[in-house]
Amino acid sequence: MNPELTQWTGPEGLPRFDLINDADFAPDFEAELAAAEAAIEAIAANPEAPSFENTVAALETVEDRLNRLLSIFYNLSGVDSNPARQELQRKFAPVLADYGSRVNMDPRLYARVAAVWEQADSLAPEDRRITELTLRNLKRAGAGLTGEARDRMAQISARRAVLTTQFSQNVLTDERDYVLPIADDRLAGLPDWLVRSMRAAAKERGLDGQIVTLNRSLIVPFLEYSEDRALREVAFKAWTARGSGQGAGGEATDNLPLIAEILALRNERARLLGYPDYAAYRLEPEMAGTAERVEDLLMQVWEPATRRAAEDQEKLTAMLRDDGVNGALEPWDWRFYAEKLRAREHDFDAAVVKPYLTLDAMLGAVFDVAHRLFGLEFQPFTAPLWAPDVRAWRVTRGGKLMAIFVGDYFARPTKRSGAWCSTLQGQHKIGEGQRPIVVNVCNFTPPEEPGAPAFLSWDDARTLFHEFGHATHHILSDVTWPSISGTSVALDFVELPSQLYEHWLEQPQVLDAHARHYETGEPLPADLRDRLLAAGKADAGFGTTEYLESALVDLAFHRGAPATDAMAKQAAVLDALNAPPAIPMRHATPHFAHVFSGEGYASGYYSYMWSEVMDADAFAAFEETGDIFDPETARRLEQTILSKGGSSPADELWIAFRERMPGVDALLRGRGLI
Repeated sequence: MNPELTQWTGPEGLPRFDLINDADFAPDFEAELAAAEAAIEAIAANPEAPSFENTVAALETVEDRLNRLLSIFYNLSGVDSNPARQELQRKFAPVLADYGSRVNMDPRLYARVAAVWEQADSLAPEDRRITELTLRNLKRAGAGLTGEARDRMAQISARRAVLTTQFSQNVLTDERDYVLPIADDRLAGLPDWLVRSMRAAAKERGLDGQIVTLNRSLIVPFLEYSEDRALREVAFKAWTARGSGQGAGGEATDNLPLIAEILALRNERARLLGYPDYAAYRLEPEMAGTAERVEDLLMQVWEPATRRAAEDQEKLTAMLRDDGVNGALEPWDWRFYAEKLRAREHDFDAAVVKPYLTLDAMLGAVFDVAHRLFGLEFQPFTAPLWAPDVRAWRVTRGGKLMAIFVGDYFARPTKRSGAWCSTLQGQHKIGEGQRPIVVNVCNFTPPEEPGAPAFLSWDDARTLFHEFGHATHHILSDVTWPSISGTSVALDFVELPSQLYEHWLEQPQVLDAHARHYETGEPLPADLRDRLLAAGKADAGFGTTEYLESALVDLAFHRGAPATDAMAKQAAVLDALNAPPAIPMRHATPHFAHVFSGEGYASGYYSYMWSEVMDADAFAAFEETGDIFDPETARRLEQTILSKGGSSPADELWIAFRERMPGVDALLRGRGLI
């Protein structure tokens, strides 16, 4: 047994990652799982009459040690995967699924929680809320099923865990193994900063010259700037082939058979629980409630988005013709000509802005906004984390320690793609209480040499703000129970804090203070700043359309009978929408990790836009005061939303902040679509 997996002894209560070996996980996992099972059995078999304290409250802490171990393991599996950890993931997945099924479908626990719920009127508000949610979760897990239906539900859970784990590993393999060497005579159009990043990527892999990988911070700017149309096509097709069996891993990483089985199992699960399909099951506890309401929102935005995209496509096609190409505008052309159009219409060159957008400068902006809104202060400290470039900060307010914040910002071959926020431990007030340890993960291009500045694109800076918005939800959480702390809210409410935080990046007073040239310290010139902000909405038709395609395909996958051929279903949905061929889905089905690497965003990718309707209106609350840092509005935001976690239904939290529900117009204005 390695005590460091459950009794963390590092600085500020962090785990000592330097004392953890892969060989430690399996035996410790088995021991902690057995201990958790024994503790849950004691709750289920308790001869005393069910009470809130001996049933619902007891369940809140029964898996603490197991969860601490798993938080370390799954964090490492995402940020620094290796064959040993991938094998352990495959081993743990069905075991955890079986354990979860037995616990969540235990009729004794179900009966005890139901008995506590009968006394709900006598409970304190938070106690009543977690009792309600615990009972709902048990019902939705199948605790009310019996006989063959019960057995089948357990089998479905175990199999889904295996399939989603394999899906994630297949995508990671394709991303990790793909390399496109770019010869010196094929660098036309690429800015110096991008070529340097491509050479750094090659050096990291022990290669000479420069390469393109499937890291978004490399491949997107390559598609934006490379004048070599043939190379853009090769790179784009590799990027979109991940998980299709046509990627770097070949048939061994083909996710399409996995997807068909995942969809079938989800549908079967929903029908066992009495729902007509998985979308009805999945959306029932969310703010949207039904697939019809989701589709209504998405289609309200589809028409203005595709209208703007069609206007832009005409301009881009004319530019393609000027370059002597008579064929259609292809997906690998769009970003290249959109960048040229942006530069022409807004007199803007993104490369000129890069020297002002270093990671350290933008972190300064992120922390300054948090300080001005919520009084938070950040002090860096040294700790043995999982990679040398991972950083940690103490987060305080008025001298009180609020949280520990960890940032892992640079791409590495062993890290899965994308950006996310997670916790090593969440906030609660049981006993002496527990402060959150929050982790933000990104995949920015690392600096050429250690100690050199890391330059961000505008999209990278937006991602940095987005993920820190999630972090504030954890840092400011102030509830008693772990199950409702931080981001434990409705799926279509969870993106509100993150997307709201992005708005402050676009404010002139924030950019003027923090976007400074890495060599001279001079602020971003006002005219360049204004052109940057105007150019940021220049391709809104494309960005909104590619997102909506993914959201609508996700929704269609989970309504009605499950698709046996996912790619045929995807094509049918896009055809019915009359989707522009030059704008493919943001996440093509074979690597749509939001939907198929777990249950998190299945039938729920729409939630980014549902939350955006609210975030646009929430920022308007600050603007209406004449002060984007208005203290009273910030205090109300914290007290009604950020500190509350899932202690009340999402619509009640929103109404407490804004006193009305929002409409779609603020979203359309924010995206520049009206």
